[in-house]
Amino acid sequence: MYKTALAIFVFFFLLVTVAGFWAARWRRPMAGMATLEQWGLAGRSFGTWITWFLLGGDLYTAYTVIAVPAALFGTGGMGFFAVPYATLAYPYMMVVLPRLWRVCHRHNYVTFADFVRGRYGSRWLAVAIAVTGILALMPYIALQLVGMKVVFAAMGVAGEWPLVLAFVVLAAYTYSSGLRAPAVIAIVKDLMIYVMVAAALIFLPLKLGGYAHIFAVAGQKLATHTPPATTFLRPQQYLGYSTLAIGSAIALMLYPHTATAVLSAKSGDVIRRNAALLPAYSLILGLIALLGYMALAAGVTATDSSEIVPLLFLKMFPEWFAGFCLAAVAIGALVPAAIMSIAAANLFTRNLLGEFRRTPLSDRTESTIAKLVSLLVKFGALAFVLKVEARFAIELQLLGGVWMVQLFPSVVLGVFTRWLHPRALLAGWAAGMAWGTWMAAQLGLKSSVYPLHLFGQTYAMYAAVPALLLNLAVSALGTLLLRALHAHPGTDATVAEDFA
Repeated sequence: MYKTALAIFVFFFLLVTVAGFWAARWRRPMAGMATLEQWGLAGRSFGTWITWFLLGGDLYTAYTVIAVPAALFGTGGMGFFAVPYATLAYPYMMVVLPRLWRVCHRHNYVTFADFVRGRYGSRWLAVAIAVTGILALMPYIALQLVGMKVVFAAMGVAGEWPLVLAFVVLAAYTYSSGLRAPAVIAIVKDLMIYVMVAAALIFLPLKLGGYAHIFAVAGQKLATHTPPATTFLRPQQYLGYSTLAIGSAIALMLYPHTATAVLSAKSGDVIRRNAALLPAYSLILGLIALLGYMALAAGVTATDSSEIVPLLFLKMFPEWFAGFCLAAVAIGALVPAAIMSIAAANLFTRNLLGEFRRTPLSDRTESTIAKLVSLLVKFGALAFVLKVEARFAIELQLLGGVWMVQLFPSVVLGVFTRWLHPRALLAGWAAGMAWGTWMAAQLGLKSSVYPLHLFGQTYAMYAAVPALLLNLAVSALGTLLLRALHAHPGTDATVAEDFA
């Protein structure tokens, strides 16, 4: 056991625990947090910098720090797709999300499923959006736990109790503080990550003989992998790489935890400014990815590639600083896990339970139910991680990305046009979900790059993209048919001024 590293880790974990409980008093309204808008969206009060830290903590998770270097460690250049996809996401964010924020703010929508319900007047389409979001979030929350589990294992802490204790504490301060807790903790987490990355990128290359040597050794070792890999892309990987980047960018802005962070901003201008500022995280992400090559150059070995970053830190840094870095990674799991559980609770309370009640829930009852659901979501994810192999969480999260892309026609296109018919959108969603799931299942859920056979050629691409194309085709053709049959298009609760 690394006792010094563990002591530093415990210190910073206690620091963020105090911050999480203190957050209940931060910007607390006179009426408290008796409404879903106050508990689940912090009263839509966050300005540019708080939103920046919150979105950064939300989108760049502990598993990002673990998984992206692990991808380069195992597959070489293909793992870099995470960098362009994060970059592509922000122009898309600039165009779409301020419009979504405005209409959601004017109509008191708490989720994107609320927006779809109001835009199309379709209960079942809104339910489909909510169910997709919850299903995609559960393995994502579990992956944050996997990240923490890897950190504890690297420090030599045996047993499941540290993970259970960490999530009990997380559940307690999220219940009391709502979205304010991860917002405060995200500031601490990001500052720690900046220090970690700066130290790693200066200190480690000096110890490993410079970047030229790191890349040379990484290339040699990747060539010995099964199958062999390289530090650059092969021509047959171009399509898979580009569709992974494009599809992942589409999915990123549709995830419920992204919606929760975005809708907590106090204005559309805050979203625009963040779209301009957040690419700084993409630079950091690219630098974090290089830890995979550094681990190869340092001779780190592990049966599970998810362990390579903690093992690299413990091998190369003084033990006290390794403890600091591992604390940054673990705290990086707390922020997204909290936001994701809040997002899932918002969806369940508003768009599943609330949708089928004959009498609307009162504000207090709605927020109380959401708090309880957030607890169930966290402990459900914890039970999953403790009882099921980590690879299943990874595989299901890959499938979750394929699912989230299928919300694009209803949510993103719905921001700009009401032409598509809600029944056609529901049919398109079902077709995209079914085909995307089938493609992932054919790959044994071990990859999301599917070899699509068309016109005698094979196109290896991210399964979400052909599934989305089918979704769009069914939605468009279904709309033409339903309009020809004069089917009622549903009631639109929004007006043009809501989007202006």
